[in-house]
Amino acid sequence: MRKLGLALLVLALAGGSTLGLAACGSSSGGKEGGTLTGSYASFPEYLDPALAYSTESWTAIYDTYLPLLTYAHASGAAGSKVIPGLAVGLPKISNGGKTYTLTLRKGLKYSDGTPVKASDFPASVERMLALESGGSSFYTSIVGAEKFAETKQGNVSGIKADDKTGKIVVDLTAPRGTFSNELAMPFVALLPKGTPVKNLTADPPPATGPYEIVKSEPGRAWSYERNPQWTNANGKLMPEIPGGHVNKIELKVVGNDSTQVSEVERGKTDWMQTAISADLYPKVKEKYEGTQFRVEPTVSTYYFWMNTTKPPFDDLKVRQAVNYAVNPAALERIYAGTLSALHQVLPPGMPGHKPFDLYPHDMAKAKKMIAEADPSDRDITVWTDNESPNNEAGEYYQGVLQELGFNAKFKEINAENYAPLVGNESTPDLDTGWFDWFEDYPHPNDFFQLQLSGESIQPTSNYNLARIDDPTLNKKITELNEQPLGPQQEAGYAELDREYMEQAPWAPYGTLTTSTFVSSAIDLDKVIYNPTFGNDLTSFQLK
Repeated sequence: MRKLGLALLVLALAGGSTLGLAACGSSSGGKEGGTLTGSYASFPEYLDPALAYSTESWTAIYDTYLPLLTYAHASGAAGSKVIPGLAVGLPKISNGGKTYTLTLRKGLKYSDGTPVKASDFPASVERMLALESGGSSFYTSIVGAEKFAETKQGNVSGIKADDKTGKIVVDLTAPRGTFSNELAMPFVALLPKGTPVKNLTADPPPATGPYEIVKSEPGRAWSYERNPQWTNANGKLMPEIPGGHVNKIELKVVGNDSTQVSEVERGKTDWMQTAISADLYPKVKEKYEGTQFRVEPTVSTYYFWMNTTKPPFDDLKVRQAVNYAVNPAALERIYAGTLSALHQVLPPGMPGHKPFDLYPHDMAKAKKMIAEADPSDRDITVWTDNESPNNEAGEYYQGVLQELGFNAKFKEINAENYAPLVGNESTPDLDTGWFDWFEDYPHPNDFFQLQLSGESIQPTSNYNLARIDDPTLNKKITELNEQPLGPQQEAGYAELDREYMEQAPWAPYGTLTTSTFVSSAIDLDKVIYNPTFGNDLTSFQLK
């Protein structure tokens, strides 16, 4: 997922909580009910499922907006399993892999009491495309979707929905080996037909999951209550999805990570999902590991992107020189033991990952290559978000570029605004900067299509920040994704990884571990860390 950053949630037990009935599927012998309060390090960039595309946002909406399919509420590899969501079962795939048939569960309701209809699915897909969502290119293989995305007129002809029977048929232009995964992404979570085609972060739409967002103050705070339709309807129809333990969740933005750590230690808050800063990490880990602290693996790649469409990074030799100049070992120190060096696109844990390093650190070689390239434009802007240690990584990168002879200006942006800003073609001086990517689903296409395929470049919500558009490599991405994933395809993705690194649109430097840190009031053993959505709100339970 594209996902940006590590600032997730910090939850806390509110004083004076009231107990309530447990939701369907939540009984586990612990305390039920109560109110959790807390904070994010930065406000999610979107609370609208059609637009949400960061770890912050996906954690916030995982238990709120449900697609036809979803992901199992489990940690580790089990959490990457696609399971039925609003649909009765997994899709029937026919027509050589080009037709997907699903059936909506009967009796589902949105949190405002509106019945969920099969026709809400095509309406939700069309709304997402009309909003130019960052996830649009996952769905342009649906017949008629690409034309609709361009014209925003008519409808997506490749989706047929029957409200009477609940049957939904999706026709693709070509087989797509990842389409079941993509049907489980929040971009296509069902919303009522007629939902306004605008960003609804400030006024989130009705929910289908166990919780609904009842108040949103962008930049400051938001809160949840139980979806009143969960106990009466939805929860009984979807027993595979847990109903959660608490009755309310109240969140606010607290940007100081040392304050967050202190409040968890003192029991004022009960969950810090923000990545603990480098200076505090060793202390917290040593004192609380096994009781309140747990290291969580991620499938992620951290990198510096270079805009390949404009000087100086339109020169391959310059991009390769930057790769030689960046020292992953130095960045490991900046991330204080939470990052392992990586110099390629696919991270460990992703099918197709085969370790290699085309650019072992060599500053002398990098300087020589820059001298040979002799770029005429040496004035560049380096972009990063303001969350530690990403901002420190950006400062390190600025120093590397200055050592190579560039006049590198540093631009630090609030994390909640960073992805929309650098993904907008109208933003000036988009030369180079920091980014990260966490898996949306356990398939290597996820790391290539949106970030490196030319067809994914778009005016807004763009995640191909290098703006690389190589016809040969574009074709390989498409061809590989039309095939079921197996050993031959994994080998193909490993080769594709090397071919992209030969073009050097990025300077990758690491893959991350993150952490779960809770107060003594939370049962750490029950807390789920899903590899796609992060900590699962339904799994937090007061002792």
